[in-house]
Amino acid sequence: MRRDDPLRQQIAERLSGWDWRGPQPAAGATPPKLAAVALVIVDAGHGAGREGVESSTEADAAAGIGRPEGAVDTRGLPHFAHWSADAALLLTRRAASLRGHAGQWALPGGRLDKGETPEAAALRELAEELGLLLSPADVLGRLDCFVTRSGYAITPVIAWGGEARALRPNPAEVAGVHRIPLTEFLRADAPILEPLAGSPHPVLKMPVGDSWIAAPTAALLYQFREVCLLGRDTRVAHFEQPTFAWR
Repeated sequence: MRRDDPLRQQIAERLSGWDWRGPQPAAGATPPKLAAVALVIVDAGHGAGREGVESSTEADAAAGIGRPEGAVDTRGLPHFAHWSADAALLLTRRAASLRGHAGQWALPGGRLDKGETPEAAALRELAEELGLLLSPADVLGRLDCFVTRSGYAITPVIAWGGEARALRPNPAEVAGVHRIPLTEFLRADAPILEPLAGSPHPVLKMPVGDSWIAAPTAALLYQFREVCLLGRDTRVAHFEQPTFAWR
């Protein structure tokens, strides 16, 4: 799947007609903290290798930690000797020094500043985390807000990142940046649904390479696949997250 104008037009059209749903916290629950993440379509480049940061082994050793549950594992993901213009999404490995979810898969993003829109927050976080400077004209739309067990209402913002050849990851936040081809999210074995004791809804995971990504990130990736790539009206707010993601 090439990162070309027809793909951009397809995604923009499907998002323009999407009936966006905002935060839907449980009745009586504390209002969630507002956040945004960026799902950025870029060139697959050299694949899922790290760009400008240390390896996971080095990062974990420096921080004196073992491999956390749900940690990034790029085995089975493609690596290209020559630059690929196929379409991919940018995913990161959270820095080992971060208080929450260190070493796990993530999308660039964070909390909204006062008066900030999800789109503005996503673009700001892209610049802060990856050194990727995009404009409001690069934003294609947004997908449904996902309320996490840890108390955040995350709005996924979809953006067109171009080649994105000169990424500059911020080592305080990012231990690795990976270009995951969009075709990886179209696998026939996705999504993985697992029961969770005490909940009527399953945990959602997305297979990548020989491993998987868990919700909430996986739920956003799954809705991106369904709406933007396959043109299906699929909601994901009801899916559960594994217990290690609740903190």
